[in-house]
Amino acid sequence: MVLELRERWDGQPLWARGVLAVYVIGFVEGACVHLLDLARDGVHAYAAFPQVPLRVFFVGLAVLDPLVAVRVGLVRRDGVRLAGAVTVADVLANWWGNRHWLQDDPARLVPLAPLTLFGLFVVASLVPLCRTVAGPANEPRTVPSAAGP
Repeated sequence: MVLELRERWDGQPLWARGVLAVYVIGFVEGACVHLLDLARDGVHAYAAFPQVPLRVFFVGLAVLDPLVAVRVGLVRRDGVRLAGAVTVADVLANWWGNRHWLQDDPARLVPLAPLTLFGLFVVASLVPLCRTVAGPANEPRTVPSAAGP
């Protein structure tokens, strides 16, 4: 397993390894934030959001973020796709849930900047990374037969 994982990472171009590493770091950081929020305040950690679906989604990120980090860390194309979906949903949910600050107190939106930048990075790199991760490093290895045709 470890050897296969090493081969998957080594089989990627340098730029893809860097992007994958940024994805993993970003999702581990997100998982830590959501898990700490839940440890501190329980299921009511996101009670400041009046929309129940947003609260449920943010609690669910305590599971989704580590799942994405693991799947991306395993250099799986489904992990890259899941990273895109979770990131877009997370950015949209945060902006929707905090939209009232646009007029009331725009300075309170500053903490959304890192998440938004990460989201833009994930969306911009999604298609090329999916194509690269789907390359030879993910194809099943076949052992050539000793017998001829």
